[in-house]
Amino acid sequence: MKRRSAFAALVATIVFPPLAGTGAVAQAPTRAIRRDIPLTNAIRHALAVGTRDSTGRPGRNYWQLWMDYTINVRLEPATSTIAGRETIKLHNNSDTPLSSIQFRLDQNIFRGDVPRGASTPAENHDGFVITEFKVDGSTVDLNAQSMGRGRGGVQPTGGPSISGLHTTSARLNLPSPIAPKGVATIEIEWHNKLAGGPGAGHRMTLRWGDSLYQVAQWYPRVAVFDDLRGWDTEPYLGPAEFYNNFGRFDVSIDVPSGWIVGATGVLQNPTQVLSATARERLSHVLSSDSTRTIVGPDETLASPAGGDRQVWHFVADTVNDFAWATARHWVWQATRATIPGRGAIPVNVYYLPGRAAQFSTSGPILRHALEFYSKLWMPDAFPQHTMVDGPDNGMEYPMLVMSNDGPADHETGHQWWPMMVSNNETWYGWMDEGFNQYMNILSAADAAHRPPDLDGLGQSYGRTSGDEREGSLMWNENFGGPLYSFQAYSKTPLMLSMLGAIVGDTAVWRAQSEYAKAWRFKHPSPWDYAFFMSNALHRDLGWFWYYWLFTTESVDGSIQNVTTNGAHTIVTVKQDGQMPSPIVLKLQLAPGNAPIKAPANASVAGDTVVVTYPVDVWFSGVSKTFKADIQLGGRKVEKVTLDPHCRFPDHDPSDNVWPRASAPPTATDTRGQGRGRASCG
Repeated sequence: MKRRSAFAALVATIVFPPLAGTGAVAQAPTRAIRRDIPLTNAIRHALAVGTRDSTGRPGRNYWQLWMDYTINVRLEPATSTIAGRETIKLHNNSDTPLSSIQFRLDQNIFRGDVPRGASTPAENHDGFVITEFKVDGSTVDLNAQSMGRGRGGVQPTGGPSISGLHTTSARLNLPSPIAPKGVATIEIEWHNKLAGGPGAGHRMTLRWGDSLYQVAQWYPRVAVFDDLRGWDTEPYLGPAEFYNNFGRFDVSIDVPSGWIVGATGVLQNPTQVLSATARERLSHVLSSDSTRTIVGPDETLASPAGGDRQVWHFVADTVNDFAWATARHWVWQATRATIPGRGAIPVNVYYLPGRAAQFSTSGPILRHALEFYSKLWMPDAFPQHTMVDGPDNGMEYPMLVMSNDGPADHETGHQWWPMMVSNNETWYGWMDEGFNQYMNILSAADAAHRPPDLDGLGQSYGRTSGDEREGSLMWNENFGGPLYSFQAYSKTPLMLSMLGAIVGDTAVWRAQSEYAKAWRFKHPSPWDYAFFMSNALHRDLGWFWYYWLFTTESVDGSIQNVTTNGAHTIVTVKQDGQMPSPIVLKLQLAPGNAPIKAPANASVAGDTVVVTYPVDVWFSGVSKTFKADIQLGGRKVEKVTLDPHCRFPDHDPSDNVWPRASAPPTATDTRGQGRGRASCG
């Protein structure tokens, strides 16, 4: 046995002070409540230079890059390859000279020599094979890549040079910077295979055989350069999604004659690619809500121009991506959605013959989603909406979703986040997936003609809080860990359930709608969202955003004791968690005729009284208990429930009821609200 050093003994004395006396119990330290939102250097700088504002709105000096893409691409089903040529006009709207350009090369995830997350590509291939690269007419030597990594790359010649060409994030070093408000022209020629096979995870399988292709992340694109971090250099690992510039796309897609193409954007040459019959049927789509068949299961789409091939030409303005899909033989159906303030837009559905059961209610689902979310947040801004069948059953792009009826509402909801309000999904997936999960609850209720039920959601977070596998919402999604899906998708509805308990659900919806409109076609950060919501709700919510976004703490409330002395009922509430919350107590009174003299902070319904104390009662941090002194005019209290609507995170809700049940009730809620969950309501 080794002797402890004097230093070790001193540390033990400081960190673990001996208890005074035999049987003494260590007292929990007082709890300090943090009430501000932590600021990183990036957001501090943005606030200082005026690109962001403390109100949560874009600052007076806000800017973002703009891209104009012109792309010509040809599909060869015999080899399942596409070959493309693109011209990009990069508009440097920033106040910074750009000495380099970062490129996203997502198809390189199919190479066998790049990092990957928890996704399995269907097959390995060469990724993007780039055969020509020019900047403002100067050719990039693709065989002489820069030495080193990142900003340390060495230019072997006086011209532009590139590094990371075989990764998912490459850097082009420029001999002359692009001046602020300047424009650079980039030309790229490339080809790549479209992966097929049993891949696992979104975007890992791009085709079924050689007769149906879903084509996404398919062109080399310029990464985002923003006022917070400069160039986005995050690798594409598979699970986490994207952060893209807004721009205009002019895309021509060359496919075999008779194949049908669905894409982002508006078809520019229908007379060249659609039969007279298809065009006539399409002309009636906007006249009613009925679903019309444009090309039936026993029909083919013959090219009016004849020949073996045809080119479909699409244009999309103010979008942050472009995707397309094509098949040798698709059923094509169409209906309309009526957007508030804009009128009717066409809604297209493409699926394989024989899979009609998976698309039997597509038209009504898509129509409801587009119309409901347009009313809830802001009108859908796009001129059309398309859903396509294929191996990726749950992915979203501007104006196009890869889905069947199952996830159709969710995927369509992404037209708001991130297609119109474009956050950095790679870092903060909760700002698109989480918002979407929340609003899907509202949409499902509306479709069923019932009020939405958000009770229980907030409380259920207590089951996860404290799990060391969970990263905070502010943690980069590329490194989200084992609970990535919870972090990106599931936690946000729980957070907004609690927020609704504090300010009211309808107030949350109004503020979220105002936030969407303020950041329409821009790039908000979590700080912008938190600042905006606090201002829109007229509440000091710094404590709320700190604990939900930056920590994995919970409330852990309980009723310690209830005593009655004459007209006074004293309810002792304890909160063991680090996250504070308002105190909401539901008191069930014994039947009687005596009038209820409810306090000012209470509401009365029959023999039930609900008393609310603001979160401020915890702000002193002096005590973890609060004694609620409630005077009800002498009526006997039979039962007291803490957090009756189950909105505040709690590890063990069974101690939220007095008197205690002899055994914790069995949790039967299908949403899994936690051990011994008391009924909500």
